[in-house]
Amino acid sequence: MAEVWIPPKLQQLTGGKQQVQAEGRTVRQVITSLERDYPGIREFLCDDEEDDLTPGLAVIVDGEVSLLGMLEKVQENSEIHFLPAMGGG
Repeated sequence: MAEVWIPPKLQQLTGGKQQVQAEGRTVRQVITSLERDYPGIREFLCDDEEDDLTPGLAVIVDGEVSLLGMLEKVQENSEIHFLPAMGGG
């Protein structure tokens, strides 16, 4: 299973855990797995109207910022981070 690092503001949903395991071959499936194990987490990670990640949220899979969002492929031993997107110029 993939290892998912939980943002500090969502750790109350995981019982204080900073890292959890989740199943899935895509980020979408990982989020579905997280929601099953930690109800309520999806609403912070997803914009269901747009069927995408919440605006301003980046997903990093195996050290690479994903450009595919929910469609990004995930390996069994992947490490996933959800972080506020950085902007600037």
